[in-house]
Amino acid sequence: MAYDVIILGGGVNGLGTARDCAQRGLSVLLLEKGDLASGASGGNSGMIHGGPRYMLTDPAVTRLACQDSGYIQRIAPHLLFRIPVLLPFTSRRDRASLYERAYHYATEAFFSAYDRFQPLKRGRPSTRLSAAELYELEPGLRPGLHGAVTFDEWGIDPHRLCVLNALAARFHGAEVRTWTEAREVVREGGKVTGVRWLDALTGETGVAHAPVVFNATGAWSPALAARSGATVRMRPGKGVHLVLDRRLSDYAVVCGAVDGRQMFAYPHEDETWIGTTDDDCWGDPDDLEATGDEVAYLLDGAASLLPGVRQARVTRAFWALRTTLFEYGPNEDALSREHELVDHAAEGAAGLLSLVGGKLASYRAQSEEATDRIFRLLGRAAVACRTHEVALPGGEEVADVPALAARHGVAAPVVARIAYRHGALAEEVLRLCDEDPRLRLVLCRDAGLTAAELVHCVRHEGVRRLRDLRTRCKLAVGGCGGLDCARIAAQLTGRELGWDPAQVQAELADLLEVGWRERRAVLDGAQLAQEELLRGAHWGVGR
Repeated sequence: MAYDVIILGGGVNGLGTARDCAQRGLSVLLLEKGDLASGASGGNSGMIHGGPRYMLTDPAVTRLACQDSGYIQRIAPHLLFRIPVLLPFTSRRDRASLYERAYHYATEAFFSAYDRFQPLKRGRPSTRLSAAELYELEPGLRPGLHGAVTFDEWGIDPHRLCVLNALAARFHGAEVRTWTEAREVVREGGKVTGVRWLDALTGETGVAHAPVVFNATGAWSPALAARSGATVRMRPGKGVHLVLDRRLSDYAVVCGAVDGRQMFAYPHEDETWIGTTDDDCWGDPDDLEATGDEVAYLLDGAASLLPGVRQARVTRAFWALRTTLFEYGPNEDALSREHELVDHAAEGAAGLLSLVGGKLASYRAQSEEATDRIFRLLGRAAVACRTHEVALPGGEEVADVPALAARHGVAAPVVARIAYRHGALAEEVLRLCDEDPRLRLVLCRDAGLTAAELVHCVRHEGVRRLRDLRTRCKLAVGGCGGLDCARIAAQLTGRELGWDPAQVQAELADLLEVGWRERRAVLDGAQLAQEELLRGAHWGVGR
């Protein structure tokens, strides 16, 4: 079949570009070899933030991220939540030295400059806090701090952001195929003519034709380009995050790691996330895991300011590779967060375009730039971008949680979680409870996941495997690791997709294996006991 453009990669850049291209009238095929958001788009810090630390070296990055943050709030208001940030002033003495005081004033002045970008993303101005004010806000901080500066950022569920872009792309006519790998970019006479693909679940193969192929496969881009006789240069950086089973604070805290790098401990929905590492990584992107050293590094850094992290349970770790632009010499965290579109025409692959670098917060602008370039490669007349104006599915209006709860007989806290993930589409989810009251069953207390939401996701959000529901509705990613929800979720999904009992069992085992990889590096104390419970429940019963 022929298309105007084939997009490779089901991360936020590929999906954002698919949405923009389809919305502007192009015929689009998107191929993703795993599930949506299976790379950096699902393994990042879950923040749509302006990046104040880039303000001195890459001010354009900061401005673009802040501006796009405002646009994302406009098109998906239900999906973002405010994260106020504390940057404490530390000192090893009872009183700060003259030098340290000068540093404090300089920091305050720096964030006053950052305040110029805050209106772009509806952020609040920075504030200088005294020590007393700091401890009143966050009494869990270690003693001896000399105040802080505050600034504002926004959190998001990056998996849902990808899912919503996929739904929007499909609504405008794009074909989005997950679990379908691009094996080869086909060329004739120095021009791209299409892509040879393989469906990993069915074994089906085929060739799709298009004059433009957009390579947005992230850390997989160099290998894919190399198979096509082209070159993509990047410097992949491995970032690991830890997830704690509870909120330790309503504020994010900027901490200093043992090597002086900045990191965060911050509230994310009902959990606390700690991140991130930043290490060069030249290995196979499909073969990454968190290590014990990385877990210890992050815990030590967070505990240096928030000792309470030692009493909380670490439920899992997750990771991804940043696709930063290549530069020889600087430390990893000094690399530019700019993005670049690479045209491979000079390498005999006219029509092949690759994206390197960029930030989650700027994905919409990066997608707009890529779509503009695709139009030029096609020789088409320009069509105005409207992705900053048209809401993503569910972003049309804010759901009335109390009214929905009363109307459909579902507890308000559960409805709130559904409304967060689905926005105005929460009504469609809850109607399933009216049609079949059994679907009011709460499968996962951590995520507020009901049987109705799971069924809705399977029917309408392109689910092909049980593990896809981790992305769609947080199945089995909470503190129980799937103890409460995994088995019945497998049965419900199997019923919807027509799986036989053997496939249901295989998909359940696969789901638990994915979770095990995230938990393996953090097994200790309470988490080890939880893992024993989980394994006993799923592998011991009936054997």
